[in-house]
Amino acid sequence: MSSEAILTATSPPADARLPYGNDPNQFGELRVPKGDGPFPVGMNIHGGFWRAKYDLAHAGHLCAALTSKGIATFNLEYRRVGNKGGGWPGSFEDVVAGFRFLPQIAKRYKLDASRMLVMGHSAGGQLALCLSAHEPTAKSVISLAGVVDLQAAFDEHLSNDAVAEFMGGKPKEVPEHYHEADPMQISIPKATQWLIHGLADDVVPASYSRSYVQQKKQKGEDVHLLEVAQAGHYDLIDPHSVAWAKVEQTALHLLA
Repeated sequence: MSSEAILTATSPPADARLPYGNDPNQFGELRVPKGDGPFPVGMNIHGGFWRAKYDLAHAGHLCAALTSKGIATFNLEYRRVGNKGGGWPGSFEDVVAGFRFLPQIAKRYKLDASRMLVMGHSAGGQLALCLSAHEPTAKSVISLAGVVDLQAAFDEHLSNDAVAEFMGGKPKEVPEHYHEADPMQISIPKATQWLIHGLADDVVPASYSRSYVQQKKQKGEDVHLLEVAQAGHYDLIDPHSVAWAKVEQTALHLLA
């Protein structure tokens, strides 16, 4: 079965659906391991090129897999392009609010707010890296096949100009938005960053992550690259894929 089937397969149920804001799209699905805790926390940001037609449901599979390994997971939903307030900066503001919400519920749900990981797939990788640039407590971040170079994604018209839709214009029209949002342009001096990318990805080129890591290392950032041979775009979020073991190991390593 192709890993793309993960997009439509029914995921295991969450333990709780918790609102972090007043908008219908401002909520997260919490999964907590069995036992006494407190448990390390992974906040997941789903992809879909920031568009409203893609929601968090498919990411429930990877969250459930991580929870089975002892990591509490918060699968974040956020306003997207097509939702009122979605796009830049509204989508990112939701990611920040969701992340800041977790320490507030830590005691109630047996979470260890001192051990937190942020992980994002595709467009979610861009949001995850942005979060680690702006939130001092976001010290560990994983980008899975991330859209980590917005200028390149714009130049190459990725997903029918999804970047311009998300940013509210072209780079020359809203340069300040790109300066704020493009992981390639922003400084991430304090977080440990892992970029994982499949070499068979035909949705977001693996060269994005490779170039990102090369440039960020030159700037002295704590950044690491893991390329997975023969892995496509969705293998990285499919717990049944060969590539998944590498994603899981990286998450466990960062939270150890």
